[in-house]
Amino acid sequence: MTADLVQDSWSRIDAWLREQAPRTFATLRPPAGDEEIAAAQEELGITFPPDLVASLLQHNGALDGPETFRFSTQDRLLGVSEIVEDTKFMRNVADGLDEQEAEDYWHHGYAKFGSYGATSDGLMIDCRTGRGSFGAIGRFFDETGTSFGQADSLGRYLAELAGRLESGRDAGVVTFNGRLLWEWAIPAHPEWGSADDPLPTPDEQLPELDLSCSPTDLLHASYLDGLEELGALLAVLPRERVAEAARKQLRRLAVETGLNKYPEVKSALDALERGEVPSRPDQTDPLVLRLRAVLVQANAHRDDTRRWAAEKMAHGIWGSPYRSVYESAGIRSRLTVDWRADLHADLGRPSLPPIPDEQFWGTLRNPAIDSSWYAAQYAQEQD
Repeated sequence: MTADLVQDSWSRIDAWLREQAPRTFATLRPPAGDEEIAAAQEELGITFPPDLVASLLQHNGALDGPETFRFSTQDRLLGVSEIVEDTKFMRNVADGLDEQEAEDYWHHGYAKFGSYGATSDGLMIDCRTGRGSFGAIGRFFDETGTSFGQADSLGRYLAELAGRLESGRDAGVVTFNGRLLWEWAIPAHPEWGSADDPLPTPDEQLPELDLSCSPTDLLHASYLDGLEELGALLAVLPRERVAEAARKQLRRLAVETGLNKYPEVKSALDALERGEVPSRPDQTDPLVLRLRAVLVQANAHRDDTRRWAAEKMAHGIWGSPYRSVYESAGIRSRLTVDWRADLHADLGRPSLPPIPDEQFWGTLRNPAIDSSWYAAQYAQEQD
């Protein structure tokens, strides 16, 4: 029976989370009660497949928040009351559709058990008894409607999920600071270009490099907020520590994208590591000419990653270390699933603070970070 597979799969998932991602495991709720499940079916006028009942008897959803348990589709596991609420909402969305349109978009015989949160996207299960699709798992998208093919039962879907967790990185599984994250990366291909490529002449027609950055530029707190606990850590560490991490992150980025092969880039990064303060260049500076040439070559090779890295290299060398760390992390998150661990290491691996909330940013006092909007919101709440 696939209901037995549900129980076995949850046992595997729980064991893995307990060991590898305890903070995520702690968000899984206790089992639902039989009466609550029965009442939900009566309220919706449908019969839950045995696998959905078996799953709810393991975990009645997961608590919402940044540490919550999510499927690889980034959908949060819903509890009984949320299944009722979200399913009713989807029915309201689909009201007015004819039977064929409803089949493709959202049928009243579907139940939603996983929610993306930011939109109405999510995982659903077919609750139409007497059909071969009873118990099948699909996913709803706002723009295209419902599509099946995820699995023919929730038991098999959860078994596949358990297998992915046990497979680790190759299946998109990432853990950081006790949390489960689903991420994939596409390593750069830095083979094109050579250290012997001649520099362009100063009068050659090339796109200009943005050199408007300054070490005193403010970084808006909302950017660091996206880095979660690492953003909070950056906000409270001494500027010197952040600057050191910025240099290390810039070197990692240069190596990963192939920029480090160019002598002008390597020399500039070496000078930064020696503590030398680079002078403000113009568009004819050898390093700037090299980066401008890379912009053209990257476009020709359709290598957006190296182009982005070349653009942000200027910010890293001549701009604010806070902005540099943020931008390096943003590009490196596309290249490696280890970007969080690398950044934490480059910051010296201090204890990580909690994931920041608006109160954290509202009470932050760091002259390099613009948290004025949060401060105003926080002050308003205190009045």
